[in-house]
Amino acid sequence: MRWFYRCPGCGAEYAIEPGRYLCDVCAAGQKPNQPLEGVLECAWEGNYSGGPDEVPLPVAEKYLPPLPVGATPLWEPHRLREETGFPHLFFKDDTCEPTGSFKDRASYLVAGFAREHGITEIALASTGNAASSMSGIGAAAGLKITVFLPKKAPVAKRVQVLQYGATLKEVDGTYDVAFDQSLAYSAETGVLSRNTAYNPLTIEGKKTVSFEIVRDLARAREHEAKRAGRLGELAHKDYVCPDHVFVPVGDGVIIAGVFKGFEDLVKLGRIQKVPTIWACQAEGSSALARAMESGVFGDPVPSDTIADSISVDVPRNGAHALAKLRKHNGRAVVVSDAQILDAQKELASGAGLFAEPSSSAAWAGFRKASSMLRADETIVVLLTGSGLKDVAGAMKGLGL
Repeated sequence: MRWFYRCPGCGAEYAIEPGRYLCDVCAAGQKPNQPLEGVLECAWEGNYSGGPDEVPLPVAEKYLPPLPVGATPLWEPHRLREETGFPHLFFKDDTCEPTGSFKDRASYLVAGFAREHGITEIALASTGNAASSMSGIGAAAGLKITVFLPKKAPVAKRVQVLQYGATLKEVDGTYDVAFDQSLAYSAETGVLSRNTAYNPLTIEGKKTVSFEIVRDLARAREHEAKRAGRLGELAHKDYVCPDHVFVPVGDGVIIAGVFKGFEDLVKLGRIQKVPTIWACQAEGSSALARAMESGVFGDPVPSDTIADSISVDVPRNGAHALAKLRKHNGRAVVVSDAQILDAQKELASGAGLFAEPSSSAAWAGFRKASSMLRADETIVVLLTGSGLKDVAGAMKGLGL
């Protein structure tokens, strides 16, 4: 099996090696205040010899940090199934990752790449979750981590960064300012950048969730048949593809990773098609949804939403994510902060799952779009961060 980077835009191929981030050809056309051009994807050729539950990744397993990243629960929220009328509704719960967020999937692979290549320091910008994630994963991997974090980031996420022993550089400004400062630091020092989208491994690490979803849906369907006494009627399947997946979206890397996972599953023959994937955005940070409607990314609009983890002015992976949504007939749904806070409370009180506002945007998106779905369809809502990371946001929803 041969691994390499491929540019989805022009088809150029590059070696997966330190210092390679974007496509030279397409990145040359970068315009100011626009999503990144030349975002690369990890690609492979040849026969994959891994087992049925394994995920093809471009980093040897022996270099991955010693943390239990991934293999998160696929919940069956019985009360909310009854209340919504969707008996095949599931939650993919990444709030229980080691640092409390989905970003651990990307940090895990980036840390493994660093160890494989003898790299000792990683730098990144973040709204909070990527910073705390890379700091925690880096601590386990014995790596120095330098993070650029807006001062307005939730206190819990800043505390995580410091507890994990990372170097915190607070930024007067938005995530977009932090992103630029982080790139300047990496260029000056030569350290590895983990900046989301800029480093292709951040997308590749996040694809692992799609592999877990199709595997665990098959197991859930088998258990359901056993409970109902219908096991003899069920044809054995190792993988079951959902009909719809709802994903919270800010910069567009998580949803691109989810798409990439399903694309790889089709390539491996484990499923037949990519499901309908919904980009769930806050009204105060909806650049990708606007671009889906207009066809272009216009001038940046200052973000204003309680969902800090999906709050970006310029979605760095916006162009790449938009291309995926168009290719696979994805959808977008925009929700208000009030709907996000209502969804957060409903998840907690109706399923016992305390998710931060950005995660709750995915549930709010499902609630808003549910009238367009069939009751017999299989729905997966991706929940990406623990509510304990942003207690202040939950307090607003409770009127405290």
